[in-house]
Amino acid sequence: MVGGLVLSQAQTHQAATPRTAAPAPAPAQALEKRPRDQAQPCGTVAAAAAVSVSAPSLDEVRKVHARHIKLGLDRCPRYARPLLAACAVSGWPGGMELAASIFESLVEPEAFDYNTLMRGHVSGGGGDRDPAAALRLYIDGLEAGVSPDSYTFPFVLKACAQLAALQEGRQLQAHIVKLGFQHDEHVQNSLISFYGKCGAPAMARLAFDRVEAEERTTVSWSALLAAYTKAGLWGECLASFGSMMLDGWRPDESSMVSALSACAHLGSFDAGRSVHCALLRNTARLNTIMLTSLLDMYAKCGSIEKAAAAFDAMDDKSAWAYSAMLSGLALHGDGRKALQVFDAMVREGHAPDAAAYVGVLNACSRAGLLEDGLRCFDRMRLEHKVAPNALHYGCMVDLMARAGRLDDARALIGTMPTGPTDTAWRSLLNACRIHGDLDLAWHALQELRRLGAANAGDYVIVADMHARAKNWTAAAALRTEAVDSGLAQSLGFSAVEVRGELHRFVSQDMAHPRTRDIYEMLHQMEWQLRFDGYKPDTSEVALDAGEEEKGRVVAAHSQKLAMAFGLLSTPEGAPVRVVTNLRMSKECHAYSALISEIFGRDIVIRDRNRLHRFRCGTCSCRDYW
Repeated sequence: MVGGLVLSQAQTHQAATPRTAAPAPAPAQALEKRPRDQAQPCGTVAAAAAVSVSAPSLDEVRKVHARHIKLGLDRCPRYARPLLAACAVSGWPGGMELAASIFESLVEPEAFDYNTLMRGHVSGGGGDRDPAAALRLYIDGLEAGVSPDSYTFPFVLKACAQLAALQEGRQLQAHIVKLGFQHDEHVQNSLISFYGKCGAPAMARLAFDRVEAEERTTVSWSALLAAYTKAGLWGECLASFGSMMLDGWRPDESSMVSALSACAHLGSFDAGRSVHCALLRNTARLNTIMLTSLLDMYAKCGSIEKAAAAFDAMDDKSAWAYSAMLSGLALHGDGRKALQVFDAMVREGHAPDAAAYVGVLNACSRAGLLEDGLRCFDRMRLEHKVAPNALHYGCMVDLMARAGRLDDARALIGTMPTGPTDTAWRSLLNACRIHGDLDLAWHALQELRRLGAANAGDYVIVADMHARAKNWTAAAALRTEAVDSGLAQSLGFSAVEVRGELHRFVSQDMAHPRTRDIYEMLHQMEWQLRFDGYKPDTSEVALDAGEEEKGRVVAAHSQKLAMAFGLLSTPEGAPVRVVTNLRMSKECHAYSALISEIFGRDIVIRDRNRLHRFRCGTCSCRDYW
């Protein structure tokens, strides 16, 4: 324990140049009492200082440092500080090593000098980041009796964040309060950011709430939004962004990117469009990062046209932007367009990385483009020298299996360099469900069990396949085994956006305030469908019950309830946008297509695998799903 701060054993490191290795510093009085005839002319000293500030490279700094040593100025902070700062923040290879050497030669380094070296360690000065050294340096300063200032704590908290050292960061917060810096703007914002990066959003919120309303800044709000984004608390992120706007704050780029990410994950198109308007009001020109975030949001919210418009508006498309566009097209199942974007990416001189190939292979898989997918897979390995990872193999297994080549997909799993993965076996299992191959599905489930990666959904797929074969005993046994193994199936839900607010439903839901209106609307929808000859498809209902009972089960599916509320609550002709964590069933797919035709509405549904856009009775997936 040093100065109240305790470091765990794994995080206690020495700085790049240990203090014990430094030469014994000359007393400060020796510099002051240098004989007048040995003193250097003022012009020489001034010239040396000027050169140190403007040194353009590490070699120049070394030359100036050597000159300082020759002139006896190397131990004086006044002349060493510009060199120390240049080395610590320049990013030159070897810069941090020289910075540590300059620091060690100082007679009595002050808080400014400690801060400069810590800044280099946490920002990656010299090409290497060493947050543990920054934390050790803070303790060294306490031991040496150097009092931290308000600029010290942002660097130390950043080091703790990089180390995910939550306990040490909390001890630093005690130091902050003890030394009276708890009301400093930069320290407050650093605390919020630290807790967010350590995956403690509740602590980040608490730190934010402790900041007086008049002391909060845009950076404070941005740090809170980033904390929620990292934790995947998308609803809290969007709600906080709304509070920020209501409080009259002008959002910065970071906060708007966090809000767009939340809208993308929630499928909140109206809220995302509002953030887009805020971007246009507050930003003179949208940069590539903003446009890429817009692209991702619109694609995941069901508007690939607006996503393409954001993509086309980019003057200088980055590899990240191309990857986002490829992923968006894959989500929408537009394999042909994804191949065109991929070719454009290569023509523009961008080397496709692993993420880009995941996007294009996914697009081929979801569009059934087997030959194109195989060609891209070979091109990835042979032309661009990208080693396939588990995601790439999962895409290829899915592509081959969906095309009916189940044996080839199984053989490909056996050739994976890293060994078969749960992603690959799960892709094969899903394809077996589509093609009705119960024996291979059972084998895939066994392999997932062997890997210790089987989840409740895997058991449900095989159980449902047994149920469709009228083998109720095997279906019940599998579901019982999943429960006995502690594999709880996540609750299925569907959410629909109405006037910027998401309304969530579960199957047979009776909790919504407008439940009576919703079920009345559901009854009208089914009556009109039956008038056109519709009959519910109960083939995927895994119940040993009569057709009437099965019909009641599918009638109040969460997706149908969400559609009914959307039709009831949105203007005539407006699209109905639904997000569900379930896999689209054949029954819901056929039902949604008919609703879009009869009511003349676009029905946009994003399930856990892909996006379906129903218009005039047809789906964008072309039934390849």
